Amino acid sequence: MLIDVHAHFYTLAAPRGDWQHVNATRLAVGRRIGITAHVASILGTWGARSPVYFPSRADVEHANDAMAALSRAHPGLVYGYCIVNPNDTDHALQEAERRLHGGMIGIKLAASRRANDPLLDPIAALAAGRGVPILHHVWQHRRRDWPGQEASDALELTELAGRHPRARFILAHLGGGGDWQHTLRVLGDVPNVWIDLSGSGLDTGMLEAALATVGPRRLVWGADVTLDTGWAKLRYLESLGLPAADIAAIRHGNAESIFPGGCFQ
Repeated sequence: MLIDVHAHFYTLAAPRGDWQHVNATRLAVGRRIGITAHVASILGTWGARSPVYFPSRADVEHANDAMAALSRAHPGLVYGYCIVNPNDTDHALQEAERRLHGGMIGIKLAASRRANDPLLDPIAALAAGRGVPILHHVWQHRRRDWPGQEASDALELTELAGRHPRARFILAHLGGGGDWQHTLRVLGDVPNVWIDLSGSGLDTGMLEAALATVGPRRLVWGADVTLDTGWAKLRYLESLGLPAADIAAIRHGNAESIFPGGCFQ
């Protein structure tokens, strides 16, 4: 098994005319790599009708409708995160409840609000109560504000995780830019945060440092928007001489423990 915990798809409302080709290519290339489960989200209309990280109610529902349809079209292969905009608390909670009841297996929080903001507390509490993880967009050591987003770093996510010890959080894209060493320094003793290895960066020593800091049982494999760098990290891991049980944990075992029991069978 190989579970991609951080996948994305597009819809007809996205600002690219080849959205169907992109979606089909992800699935086709995934088969070549050996992906047995894509756990994915769609970020609204990807900025076409409302900002990517601040989607309107209509765009949130459009994206989650499309994600649910993809899951139905590819049962046992494509699974959905429910995206929500935490700035709209009532709608976020209603949408999360509706989608989790409908079969989605996690919640995706993009850069809509700082991870340590109290607005995220009701969503984290809901996720803990429903036994689903939250995949949280993170910059590795945020040093300044970025236009059009409320980007968070690992330190802010650990504050949220500390307030909700029963909730499970996936810190997005360790290789997604920024100072991953800063991220690792603050995660060592936060047991309810797992690291998603996706992102375009594959710096020398990054995966070794992640293994040394949190161990193989708190790393999960993902590819994010593109699959090539995810595949590179997988090959790199396989070159490190890790025990087979540790490789299996990163490929699928850890994800199976984070998401609702039995959902990948």
